[in-house]
Amino acid sequence: MARFSPDDLRRVLGSGLLSFPVTHTTPDHAFDEPAYRTHLQRLAGYDVAGLFAPGGTGEFFSLSHTDVDAVLRATVAEARDGLPVIGAAGYGTATAVEMARRAEEGGADGLLLLPPYLTEVGQEGLYEHVARVCAATSLGVIVYHRANARFKAATVDRLVARFSNFIGFKDGVCDIDLMARLHAEHDGRLVLIGGLPTAETYALPYLELGATTYSSAIFNFAPQWACDFYAAVRAHDTAQVYDRLREFVLPYIALRDRQPGYAVSIVKAGLTVSGHGAGPVRPPLTDLTEAEHTELAALVKKVI
Repeated sequence: MARFSPDDLRRVLGSGLLSFPVTHTTPDHAFDEPAYRTHLQRLAGYDVAGLFAPGGTGEFFSLSHTDVDAVLRATVAEARDGLPVIGAAGYGTATAVEMARRAEEGGADGLLLLPPYLTEVGQEGLYEHVARVCAATSLGVIVYHRANARFKAATVDRLVARFSNFIGFKDGVCDIDLMARLHAEHDGRLVLIGGLPTAETYALPYLELGATTYSSAIFNFAPQWACDFYAAVRAHDTAQVYDRLREFVLPYIALRDRQPGYAVSIVKAGLTVSGHGAGPVRPPLTDLTEAEHTELAALVKKVI
């Protein structure tokens, strides 16, 4: 049984920074569970409101279903008392339903529903996809608004009205109109999560749209910096936020944008240059070049 009711989970997740750990890899691209557990133990001393495992930063899209289960169970085992663990589901509807059930059996406290696989999706089909997952689990469900899972407000309204365990909306599109509408209509009912790559960039304006939290990939290799940045956002310390953006985030983004998929690759590279290697990324992603590692190392020295 999950340790958090959907309502309790919504409140907890909205109260602090969210961690999306990378999934460690051996040289032959297998899941390196001992290294992953060590990573979670190292981060356990920092204050976050939830662990999402495996999320996009954890290469969910490249893991086997067996690995997804193993990552979740390892995270549940390592999570400190009172820290919720959010599992993942995705692909087609039947697969997502099965993954939701397995996440609940594996000890997850909630579920992040990633976009469906491949095909274009209309609003009625998207509604039915989420509805079937919500009906299959007692866990609180958060949808990821990204790629082909682009929700209209009316679809979100229907899900809120029907499912008490539909509790969260993670925006990876930068849909300002929709976020403003959801905040106005569903404040206190949905937790709104900033989910754009390198979410720190948008954290301050998103706070005004009701997104009191966001997914920090930087937390993996610069946990104290990430916590301090989040504190500055919540304090509306505009000067500190923009100083930190100029010093680190903006040049980091410039490096990240050199290749598709580098939003994940650069996080694993950040761990490598900070002395906590997580192994290579899995295909179809590619690792940073040696020269890019050198550039990143100079940046990371500023924040660790």
